This record gives sequence, C-alpha cells and structure tokens, in this order.
Amino acid sequence: MTRLASHGDNLLTQIHGLRLAVLVSLLSAPLCAADAKPDVKNLAAAVDAHYNHLRSLEAEFTELYRGSGMDRIESGTLWLKKPGKMRWQYRSPKEKLFVSNGKDAWFYVPDDRQARKEAAKKLEDIRSPLAFLLGKSKLEKELRGLSFASDIEPLSPGNTVLRGVPTPLADRVGDIVLEITPDGRIVRLVMQGVDGASTEYRFTDQKENVAIADGRFDFRAPAGTEVVEGELGQ
Repeated sequence: MTRLASHGDNLLTQIHGLRLAVLVSLLSAPLCAADAKPDVKNLAAAVDAHYNHLRSLEAEFTELYRGSGMDRIESGTLWLKKPGKMRWQYRSPKEKLFVSNGKDAWFYVPDDRQARKEAAKKLEDIRSPLAFLLGKSKLEKELRGLSFASDIEPLSPGNTVLRGVPTPLADRVGDIVLEITPDGRIVRLVMQGVDGASTEYRFTDQKENVAIADGRFDFRAPAGTEVVEGELGQ
C-alpha cells in the first residue's frame, strides 16, 4: 500500500508539473511573438538598405483613386532610375504619360493633344514621394511619426503595414501607408489626402537594377501638341 500511494503521489506531481509547464508556455508565447516582431526603426532601416543599393527599378503598377464621388482604376509600367528619374507609362483604361528626367517633368495625354511641363524641383505631384524608393532619403525622415498601421490588413500574409506623414506634402496629404514585404520591398503605397480622397499604388513584377536608357526619361511633345507651362495635373 505504501509503495502504491507513493507511486500515485509521484504521478500526481508529474501531472501538476506538466500542467504548469504548459500554462507557462502558453502565457509566454505571445511575449515571444511580440519580441520577434521588428520595431519601426529596424524595419525602416531594412527598407532603406534594400533600396539604397539600387540604381534602377522597373515594376508593373495599379493605381486606385477614390474621391469626389468617383472610383478610378488605372495601370501601366513604372521605371525609376538614379538620380531623380521616373517614368509612369499608363496603358489602361487609356494612354497617358508622367515622366521626369530630374530637371523637367511632363504630363502628357495623347487624346487631349496637350502636354504640361514643370521644373522637377517645383514638382509636388503625388507620385513624387516614390523617389525615396531609390534611396533619395531615409524613410523615417521622409515620413514623420512613422508607426505600425495595425488597423490596416496587408494584401499578403506576412507583410507589414506602416503609416507616416509626408513632410513635404503635409498640406495636401494627411498620411501615407506603406505595405512592406519581409525582404524589405514596398508593394503598396496609399496616400490619404486632407480632402478625404485617397490614391493607392500597388506594385508587382518588380525588377531591380535593370538597364534603362536615359532617353526613356526625356520627352518631346509631338507635332500639333499644345504645351502648357505650369502646375501638372492628372
């Protein structure tokens, strides 16, 4: 009887110990997961490190605009090249072009037979914040108050969403949301205007350090095209 009672006590002790171990494990799991999540500073540094080494970037983009009682979806191809060169070639639903060689910026719609031109240094177009994709500046410097946007669901599981206020465009853009992949790529950018309108860009098929001729970023207005100097428009 003594041996049986002793054996039973040991078994109960082992069961209680196992329960305690499981409980501790369950309680500590969320803490470990939280500790594994990168902080904003490290994540921003990872994005900077990814793009600072790039000389050029080519990607397919989809642009979604919501505001003024309308929704608009457009798509095309984007080319970026250091220093300060960008070309947005829209194909759908109609052709149009936004291009800058770092000195001059143009917006051209063939159907309108009109081209608008402005000095790149005066450019405040909503597409201009994307210049930091090629290491123009640090993400934390470009977006004030950078933080996790836990209220926004990422397009793909495993991605992280950040939010910040673009310092140069603070009078026009309330905040910018970035979706970042685990390897530091930006796959979505949403600009929320102070007027309530939003413009979202989604990037796919990104190709890094591809050869892009400088001539792709130049523009010559076709014969018969009206050239308007001043603020660019969409």
